Amino acid sequence: MRKVDLSVAACVLMMTALPAQARDISKHDLEVCKWGAGMAGIAQQSKLSGTTLYSARKKLQMRTFSKPWMRKMALGITEQTYKSPSRLKPAAVKQTYYDGCVQHELARK
Repeated sequence: MRKVDLSVAACVLMMTALPAQARDISKHDLEVCKWGAGMAGIAQQSKLSGTTLYSARKKLQMRTFSKPWMRKMALGITEQTYKSPSRLKPAAVKQTYYDGCVQHELARK
């Protein structure tokens, strides 16, 4: 019985620690993760709908971005998404990208 209590306590501690860790990431970094996740979702949607990588890249080249680094990053995310054999729904890809990005930022700090 005591092992069960300790396991529950450990789970509760882990759950409460996650939001505290997320606060260590700057607002800018969270926005970048959110933006990148959106790009990954769009790329997955394009891939699943049958749009070629060439067409997807061309659309990104024509799009205007607010920051100079965004175009190159969007192209990289799109290329990686197309190279992946994944057939997940765009929402799942978006969430996976966001979670990985946040984990990466936490590990950097």
